[in-house]
Amino acid sequence: MKKILAISAIAAASMCTFNAMAADEPAAAAPDTGPITANVTLASQYRYRGISQSNSLPAIQGGFDYAHESGFYIGNWNSSISWISDGYTGNPAVSAPIEMDLYAGYKTEVSEGLMLDIGLLEYYYPTKNIPTASYSLSTYSGRQAVGQSPNTLEAYVSGTYGIAMLKYSYALTDLFGIAQSKGAQYVDLSLNYDTGWSGVTLNGHVGYQYVPSSSIANDASFTYTDWKLGVTKDLGHGMNIAGAYIGTNANGYAYYNPSLSATGGGTFVVSLTKAF
Repeated sequence: MKKILAISAIAAASMCTFNAMAADEPAAAAPDTGPITANVTLASQYRYRGISQSNSLPAIQGGFDYAHESGFYIGNWNSSISWISDGYTGNPAVSAPIEMDLYAGYKTEVSEGLMLDIGLLEYYYPTKNIPTASYSLSTYSGRQAVGQSPNTLEAYVSGTYGIAMLKYSYALTDLFGIAQSKGAQYVDLSLNYDTGWSGVTLNGHVGYQYVPSSSIANDASFTYTDWKLGVTKDLGHGMNIAGAYIGTNANGYAYYNPSLSATGGGTFVVSLTKAF
């Protein structure tokens, strides 16, 4: 999720996620050098929608965007991950070391100061040796460890006005390996306030992940809230450093995530981003 609006990009870097996960998402402000831009990030861990995707370990991330003057754009963002293989601790042959985000959309100013962004985002995970489900889905209590594909397609729309960005995402497929989760929705409110002092921007975020009720979703408690408070410092030359406290009340057992307890958890994340 990150990429098109400068202020959203800064917020993204502090979240260590994409933009559009790139739309939520990571990129540093850089000089306007043309329609193609790129970014690379080193992060203390990769947290997306409040949940660690890298088992609380460091992550390397990067991507590029092409933005046409008409408002249409296309891009790719990537990050090292471990959450898929973490869900198969009893099967070390399972491998999925990277997340690849592919997205395209259209951004325009619909009225003075109000920017509208609409698009599609595919979260693609090259996987190896994920087993086929060997038991009834009615007994399933966690994501991906039932053999579900983690690949996810979402449609999104966002509006940015002043320091605020409101974004809505809708899953057109099952969500990140959660069976019967098509139609899941995520609402994200982000605030980014430029202090005007030494390139410092204050970042705030709250998000709500809703997963439709089903025999599986009810058992696993996949619906949750996440939040973030942080600061981003522009270092110049397309570089910034960000730090944020990111928390969630997500059910760690449902998500098979070592970084969370049954009632969620939070941590401080730092990142360094270079935009080209």
